[in-house]
Amino acid sequence: MSLEQQVQEAFGAGGVLSRAADQFLPRSGQTEMALAVARAIERAHALVVEASTGVGKTFSYLVPALLSGERVLLSTATKTLQDQLFGRDLPRLVEALGVPVSTALLKGRGSYLCLHRMEQARSEAMLPERGVAHALARVEVWAQTTRTGDLAELPGLDERSPVIALVTSTRENCLGAACPRFRACHVNLARREALAADVVVINHHLFFADLAVRESGVAELLPTVRIAIFDEAHQLNETGIQFLGKNITTSQLLDFCRDLLGTGLQLARGLLDWQDIAGKTERAARELRLCAGNAHGGSKLRWTEAQPETLNAPAWALALAQMQEACEAAAKALDTVSEIAPDFLRLQERALDFGERLKHFAGPCQAGSVRWLEIGAHLRLVESPLDIAHAVQTRVLGGAPEAAKTWIFTSATLGDDDKLSWFTQPCGLTGAELLRIGSPFDYATQAAVYVPRDFPKPGDPAHMTQVGQSAAAWARRLGGRTMVLTTTLRALRAIAEVLREAFGTSGELEVLVQGDLPKRVLIERFRRGSADGQPGCILVASASFWEGIDVPGDALQMVIIDKLPFPPPNDPMAEARSRHLEAQGRSAFNDYFLPEAAVALKQGAGRLIRRETDQGVLVVCDIRLVAMGYGRRLLKALPPMQRLDSEQDLLQRLDLLTKACTKAPLMS
Repeated sequence: MSLEQQVQEAFGAGGVLSRAADQFLPRSGQTEMALAVARAIERAHALVVEASTGVGKTFSYLVPALLSGERVLLSTATKTLQDQLFGRDLPRLVEALGVPVSTALLKGRGSYLCLHRMEQARSEAMLPERGVAHALARVEVWAQTTRTGDLAELPGLDERSPVIALVTSTRENCLGAACPRFRACHVNLARREALAADVVVINHHLFFADLAVRESGVAELLPTVRIAIFDEAHQLNETGIQFLGKNITTSQLLDFCRDLLGTGLQLARGLLDWQDIAGKTERAARELRLCAGNAHGGSKLRWTEAQPETLNAPAWALALAQMQEACEAAAKALDTVSEIAPDFLRLQERALDFGERLKHFAGPCQAGSVRWLEIGAHLRLVESPLDIAHAVQTRVLGGAPEAAKTWIFTSATLGDDDKLSWFTQPCGLTGAELLRIGSPFDYATQAAVYVPRDFPKPGDPAHMTQVGQSAAAWARRLGGRTMVLTTTLRALRAIAEVLREAFGTSGELEVLVQGDLPKRVLIERFRRGSADGQPGCILVASASFWEGIDVPGDALQMVIIDKLPFPPPNDPMAEARSRHLEAQGRSAFNDYFLPEAAVALKQGAGRLIRRETDQGVLVVCDIRLVAMGYGRRLLKALPPMQRLDSEQDLLQRLDLLTKACTKAPLMS
């Protein structure tokens, strides 16, 4: 029986999948995708699949992959999705299909406890603040029982906790085979298990980190794998360019100073003046940061000349040179004690590496790349390629014919045209087989879209206030169950402030704001909604909340988007990509800004309807969606929802949702 026939049988009525999923029903789109994946596996070629929400794409690629009997690499966008795939979806299917395969989970080294650094962290010089000591004690207790060392398994550990940097290693500070805890290393254990497994689950960051520096273990794994599948593939380009360029941060430099001081005082106290060496390096890092002044946090400065725009050229050159000299001086000092312990040799290598990177940024930008300076609490010097097309074509898809592999790329959102150009062009996949599968949801019945026509224009300062006030009124009508997605952090803060003023004293609704609590905690509270006598919720969020958030049922019934999500026109990457397109005689607006906005709008709207029984309303507070000619293209990118023409229509729809919700228990 061919693989296609096996897959067809598995997805058929009464097939094995009915034992893997509750209330499984055959869906034509899911089966179509699964058969396309099966053909790609048998013929060893690249396949790009846009499978809209509700298709069930996870089963569509897992079933043929598992039935093939081949070694498989699965890559997801985030560690959370990795854990879901490895801990829930794979075990269910392996059992249902009865296939004798072993599975392994492999994350980046920053996800695993480093026993050596945990022991070092007890040094007073290594603890940045007193409160970290309590978190460190919890990690030490957990370390006695964990087998994997995966910090995601430690209950209640805030992903923002400063203790994580103290008890994990990086490529720069890992001692490798010279580490005294090498045999018990959790990272090495995970890599050994991955090399021995039939199916390995990684994430895109890990894949590209390895592609850039051959450090994560994927380099050894990939040649043994014939099938590679990338889920949430829409993030591939942006993830890839992070690793295929160059960067250095003042945060990394300050971490080096902390490690230098702590290690020196622990292992070679008195041999060198560690306070002086670390102090000079730290002062140089802080002087470099001060060069950028008090620029707004999160801003990016163009860097087309010798220095970033608006910065004093002589001061910047001097600060960069002094930082480089400080790193080289630290490396020279460390050379005198490098034989005492492997820690000093690794610190010396870090200092030399930092010096080389700083030297690179003192010179011209590499051809085909764009350079900028990111400003926050720390500085981040960045040089990045415009896309990953060349890397994918030469270092991923390239290879000897006898080693032909199957490459599957899939996501719910990959573009707004039939060629999926938004994804395929920057990822170098224009020659891949393409498949687009629509959603099985009845959007015309389940959802509606409303565009207010009397709002101030998005550029008007009054616009954010109007969004906040209207969101408060609409959410009050609905009893919460509202997510407000903003295109900027500035809008997030302004709209959140208006909502807090509206509900702060009454307690009628709870306003949840991105950044106030860990993302996981915010989503858990939002999903509970008004259960257990709690007030309903409004969640105000930006950035990562536009995608990957799954709130099915009545907990979310209205998504409000503040304005059309065009890329910031003054963003250095956006400018560089625009210039690149215009140099080719193409339109930057039509070929870059519009597709970017269409994909982002589709992703944001995708938070609304997650199941066949969901109901909801999408509100886009931007008149351009219906007033401008290009609005038709953006509306076409959205699911085919019913159009609401007036606020009265919206209020009536919200009333219907409220009545329906009171008649049935909340779904979760």
